[in-house]
Amino acid sequence: MKLRRYQGNPILKPKVENEWESRLVFNPAAIYHNGLFHLFYRAMGVDNVSRIGYGVSLDGFNFSRLDKPVFIPEGRSETGGCDDPRVIRLEDKFYMTYTAYSEGGVRVALASTANFISWKRLGVILPDIDNKDAVLFPEKIEGKYVMFHRPMDETPLSIWVAYSDDLINWNGHKKVMAPKAGNWDGVTIGASCPPLKTEKGWLLIYHGVDEDAVYRLGIALFDLKDPSMLLYRHPEPILEPQEDYELRGEVHEVVFGCGACEVGGAYFIYYGAADRVVCVATIKKEELLKLFN
Repeated sequence: MKLRRYQGNPILKPKVENEWESRLVFNPAAIYHNGLFHLFYRAMGVDNVSRIGYGVSLDGFNFSRLDKPVFIPEGRSETGGCDDPRVIRLEDKFYMTYTAYSEGGVRVALASTANFISWKRLGVILPDIDNKDAVLFPEKIEGKYVMFHRPMDETPLSIWVAYSDDLINWNGHKKVMAPKAGNWDGVTIGASCPPLKTEKGWLLIYHGVDEDAVYRLGIALFDLKDPSMLLYRHPEPILEPQEDYELRGEVHEVVFGCGACEVGGAYFIYYGAADRVVCVATIKKEELLKLFN
């Protein structure tokens, strides 16, 4: 089972006329709201600092985007940029986890918005160690906020779960999934898109890296009431670098997802290709869920 690439990929490319996004646009968060697809993408210009741009679409393929970023680095923890956003709707607010990058390291940070343009920073939420690939669940589970994240202080790099009462202070950290040695995801794994709720469990799209540093996307299923419980892990990737725009770029042989939307019985998965452009692939929900029978 493989995702179906949009024939018009890539859907976003760098804009040389906008200095802040003139080199690279990639790793987009995505959310579907009020009949529109909203995309929040990482962009880099000549200064090599990551900012977050915004685009909107009626059909999920053709996006109009603002000429200015909607989120720019602020403070000591973001001197190197704001990387790899993931966005969810939770209790009538929209929240974005992102990686705050600086000389001091990489940290998971959180912001919220009501309109996708103006954002309120809630600060670094995992302050003690380098950490990335944090995705919030779109609802509370057993009265707790839940997040997958990836601590950078262990080998191999794996996916962990954590819980919170206030979205700021996190505890109950536990490893839930690790790389499979010798496999396509045998060196490093990390959560890609925020978990999608299905009748069979929480669907996680994750990225895996092999010994040749090739990035692919895979899927796993976690228990609805206990998100630390892995129910199923598909043995094969659902998307791997094949097209020229995925094979050659700033970093070769990379597909890296950060956002997925469920619309009209289908999943739209948005991903960065070769760390240079933004692409989309789709699959029918019922087709994907058949894997879990």
